[in-house]
Amino acid sequence: MKIILLGPPGAGKGTQCKRVSERYGATHLSSGDILRAERAAGTKLGREAQRYMDSGALVPDQLIIDMMMGAISKCAKGYLLDGFPRTVVQAEALDKALAAAGEKLDAVLNLEIDDNVIVDRMSGRRSCPKCGAVYHVSNQPPKVAGICDNDGEKLVQRPDDRPEVVQNRLKTYHAQTEPVIGYYRKVGRRVIDIDADKPMDDVSHAIFSELDALK
Repeated sequence: MKIILLGPPGAGKGTQCKRVSERYGATHLSSGDILRAERAAGTKLGREAQRYMDSGALVPDQLIIDMMMGAISKCAKGYLLDGFPRTVVQAEALDKALAAAGEKLDAVLNLEIDDNVIVDRMSGRRSCPKCGAVYHVSNQPPKVAGICDNDGEKLVQRPDDRPEVVQNRLKTYHAQTEPVIGYYRKVGRRVIDIDADKPMDDVSHAIFSELDALK
């Protein structure tokens, strides 16, 4: 099974990627993880990427494509792409690279959720700097406000969970990544829309129902 999972930040992509990977045996491929692994291993691609990053420049699309295709080639039981492609240009390049390798995508999962829900969901998160436990001020509060249940540490809000930062991330998503969904519809790929404004287990069940039928 060869799947792309798309959706805005805070839609629950990480959780659903893990569950889909476990259920179907597909390898979870995160572009960020692969980039970090290539750099840590000191590969040719990793060194080249590091050169761009050290200079403050964006890593070129083709370099990201080459990294992803290298990882895809090792996935005998299929793969689940997470965080990639981020732009229409990357989607077009990925299609060309897959076609050249005799591959094609089975489906694109599109997690849909309202921006206001995401802002509330992410800006309400608090985490423990000691044990890493995560809470939500309204949906999953600690027993004592602002204090971790596990070790009594004062909970903190991550800088990228501040409302203004979340809103900026959403603007970037709508401008750069959301058009990727339209691209895949246009070229005839199977796009499966999933309502992500539900409990995580319900979202997983909806995804499994679609993928079971596809399989």
